[in-house]
Amino acid sequence: MSVELVLPCLDEEASLPALLARVPAEWRVVVADNGSTDRTRHVAAAAGARVVTEPRRGYGSAVHAGLTAASADIVAVLDGDGSIDPADVIPLVAAVRDGTTDLACGCRRPVNAAAWPWHAQLGNRVLAATLAWNSGLPLHDIAPVRVARRESLLALGVADRRFGYPLETLLRARAAGWRVTEFDVPYHPRTGGRSKVTGSLRGTARALHDFATVLLARGGSPA
Repeated sequence: MSVELVLPCLDEEASLPALLARVPAEWRVVVADNGSTDRTRHVAAAAGARVVTEPRRGYGSAVHAGLTAASADIVAVLDGDGSIDPADVIPLVAAVRDGTTDLACGCRRPVNAAAWPWHAQLGNRVLAATLAWNSGLPLHDIAPVRVARRESLLALGVADRRFGYPLETLLRARAAGWRVTEFDVPYHPRTGGRSKVTGSLRGTARALHDFATVLLARGGSPA
């Protein structure tokens, strides 16, 4: 089965060269550019990635554009900031490919204190605990890395186009009876620039607000 890596990106020209160099040779890459003002598109294209442009700002908008543009049987989604090594996603792809799970999720394990600021870790733990209480999904992270079959993932009908996209994906997968499995993945400091989410209290608060909006709107399920 073919595999495609979807990278939602916003101003990641400094991170992409090293990240794309680590992608397994047999995987195709789609970079979903979300309105970058730097050379993200040019760097991605020069490295052989397919570039699609999504002008509507929002993490979910970029991911959806990338998934729509992809054509592989299996898709892996991770950030384009270099914090996750694509090689560490191979076990997640294998689990989906062999039918062990329907949705493989990465659980970040920071390699050092600089990789994941305390405020972001705290917010993530609270949210993961709330998700487990509402949905019964015993996860420890809100799926920054996700691997699934592309057509099935799109068929979930995830509607959020902001930072709530990963959380809604989990809720809809749970409601659809999917087997959801968590895998530890090393989490490195991002390369180049500051994270739009974990790089500041404001960014973390914005993401948590979007997560909370999804939970409140759906009451823990997509019904």
